[in-house]
Amino acid sequence: MDLFLKDKVALVTGTSRPRGNGRAIAVTLAGEGCHIACVDVDMDGAKLIADEIKHMGREAVAVKVDQSDPSAVKEAVTMIAKDLGNIDILVNNAAVPSVGKINKEQMPPWETAIAIDLSGPFYWIRETFDMMAERNWGRIINISSMVGVLGGYGQCGYSASKGGLVSLTKTAALEGARFGITANAISLGAISTDLFELMKPEMKERLYAQSALKRPGKPQDVADIVAFLASDRSNYITGSNVIVDGGIDLFVY
Repeated sequence: MDLFLKDKVALVTGTSRPRGNGRAIAVTLAGEGCHIACVDVDMDGAKLIADEIKHMGREAVAVKVDQSDPSAVKEAVTMIAKDLGNIDILVNNAAVPSVGKINKEQMPPWETAIAIDLSGPFYWIRETFDMMAERNWGRIINISSMVGVLGGYGQCGYSASKGGLVSLTKTAALEGARFGITANAISLGAISTDLFELMKPEMKERLYAQSALKRPGKPQDVADIVAFLASDRSNYITGSNVIVDGGIDLFVY
């Protein structure tokens, strides 16, 4: 079997949940030949996924990081590079949901959403950019959301941060192009992660009704797109926002 990413080093954030997008992304990249840094605030969960990857014959480390803290991100990147080598692929997957209407939103939830969901990815990009540029090859992949494209009722902090993440992606693509770095976003609709399964059935049904396919996606659907964008099969794709939503943006009769 061809390994499209043999011995590349990938840093994936938000890798602690057994049915999460982060786990699927990390395991799929490992299957393509990557060594993986599993980053999360939940060290126990990240370690389980790192151990799973080690059993696949790849190198892996679990790192506990609060990505809203720029000094913690900087320290983590230094440690990961020491353990695994310089980072080739960055997948900004970690995020926290927030709920609040514009006229009701309180400052702590707003600030938390921006700090983790937007500033955090910026810190990771800033700390890994030069590593990629030095080797004239790199991949930045930011997991966004359709609420960042269409807006999200009662989700002003989350939707603003995810919309900002798409714009940050485009800027990273412009600045990275001369250094062989591509940057792309993936905006997700309803994906059947463990968090999604905690939603009330009526809320799930409403989300299904908004998509052409009338069902949620799977974490593997997300991971397969990440693996494609991380490989040389996507050499001419940068600055894109790939929509993975089952057809939410289609007008369905």
